[in-house]
Amino acid sequence: MSISSQAEMLGMQKASEAVALTLKRMREYAKPGMSTAELDEFGRAVLAAFGARSAPKLTYGFPGWTCISVNHEIAHGIPTQKTILQEGDLVNVDVSAELEGFWADNGGSFVLGEDLHQHQKLVNASRDILRIAIANIRDGVKIAQVGGIIEAEARKRGYRVIKNLTGHGIGRNLHEEPHSIANYYDKYNRTKFRKNSVIAVETFISTKASWAYENGDGWTLTARDGSYVAQHEHTIVVTDGLPVILTGENGIWN
Repeated sequence: MSISSQAEMLGMQKASEAVALTLKRMREYAKPGMSTAELDEFGRAVLAAFGARSAPKLTYGFPGWTCISVNHEIAHGIPTQKTILQEGDLVNVDVSAELEGFWADNGGSFVLGEDLHQHQKLVNASRDILRIAIANIRDGVKIAQVGGIIEAEARKRGYRVIKNLTGHGIGRNLHEEPHSIANYYDKYNRTKFRKNSVIAVETFISTKASWAYENGDGWTLTARDGSYVAQHEHTIVVTDGLPVILTGENGIWN
């Protein structure tokens, strides 16, 4: 989507506020002993209060209102009554939704409670790298260049990136052009960021693996070597200077 009017900007801001505050409140609500299904139901209620509808359920028939991935799960984790959150878990919540014809997306990994398993360093790396990546996005910059920055920053910290999960355009649908805002330098991608375009930029920072595989349930992605992965994501508007971060209220950088 390319923003062409104040009405479109306001529509994107409303949708982005809904997903951002839902993500923030879900993170605050999560407690050890709670099932991921309970956390997901809380997220559903928050989205409903905004009048927003779950994007993965609308678009793909996903069996949950939000995606909740725990520990070795990388993305698209299905909320269930069987998955019980524990102190020190690495938890990722990804919230995307439609509101009045506009779509927004955001996500964030966090350590639940005390950092018993030393995941916080990975979480911090993912957050910091997203900040650096977004600061380098502007009109005319090659998408591949920002991917190279993400990968280089991960390597500096002793990590890798997941190469088959990417950011994407968004606005009037959940996934739009550009469809591949990768976390590495893709020499074949010559596409550039364009002013006024709306994109969802996300990091996938990994302890070892560089590829995510579906685990057999049709949705959940994991690594085959037991790697842990942290993800953080904002919906932004590209400008000729620093981008406008539409989902800033999610507090993932706090």
